[in-house]
Amino acid sequence: MAFFKKFFTKEKKEDLDKGLEKTKSSFFGKIARAVAGKDKVDDEVLDELEEILISSDVGLDTTIRIIERIEKRVAEDKYVTTKELNEILRDEIVQLLAENNTDEIEGYVIDTTKKPYILLVVGVNGVGKTTTIGKIANQFHQQGKKVLLGAGDTFRAAAVGQLKIWSERVGCDFYSKGMYVDPAAVAYETVEQAIKGGYDLAIIDTAGRLHNKINLMKELSKIKRSITKQLPDAPHEVLLVLDASTGQNAIEQAKHFTNATDVTSLALTKLDGTAKGGVAIGISDQFKIPIKYIGVGEGIDHLQIFNKRAFVDSLFKKIEE
Repeated sequence: MAFFKKFFTKEKKEDLDKGLEKTKSSFFGKIARAVAGKDKVDDEVLDELEEILISSDVGLDTTIRIIERIEKRVAEDKYVTTKELNEILRDEIVQLLAENNTDEIEGYVIDTTKKPYILLVVGVNGVGKTTTIGKIANQFHQQGKKVLLGAGDTFRAAAVGQLKIWSERVGCDFYSKGMYVDPAAVAYETVEQAIKGGYDLAIIDTAGRLHNKINLMKELSKIKRSITKQLPDAPHEVLLVLDASTGQNAIEQAKHFTNATDVTSLALTKLDGTAKGGVAIGISDQFKIPIKYIGVGEGIDHLQIFNKRAFVDSLFKKIEE
């Protein structure tokens, strides 16, 4: 755990607290007002808590699950104070995240037995997908890993150009076949280059058009097949990037992409610009996919490994102050 403590520094904790400020102030801060002047948890308090969780984009099903758990604990303990409610709610959310495969990850790590490690990144335009790729690449490049970026979003000139700029900024390599070529061909050749060049990690961008579900499924399936032709056990990870500021719309996007491909991890961006940070809890609960990264600022180091306890502690910090 020493490495993790070193990785999750005081500065990162401060970045997380600052990044979640809008969520804490707008939604979770309401909990303090809901229980103000009350000395025990009753039906009225639970009703208000339910409304607050739903309005914070936790989602109806997840909210009901949390409320039912709290009701059970209140019934078992007979008397629960509003001060204890904060700790109970915090614990239930942490447990929910743990049950949904969101484990603690000790820094930016990949399975070194799989070389090259192939990371396929999916998500709609505008969610911060290319920026997320660049920031991930930077973290691994800083570790001394040899990283290759593949420009598979060939339908948008800005995407190819942005990825090239990120590769130059980070100091890693870049592969592109230009505009309007088959994304599957780019994926195939990126993996080919990664194998030949002895790369540790290849990150492949994909088109972010959610034109319709059928075409999305076909396109992503074709990309995965082309990667598998080069490396039978790849891609080793499919990362779905979602914009937390879109709230429930992020959940709808997750439905489309999880139906279209085997998403194995999530990245939630733009948490610093939204009051809808509760969507992280709902997405994790609904899709049972681990949240791996969260974006808490625009800086190159503001993409953090998701730590469920630190995340929940930060959300509740406002309540306890």
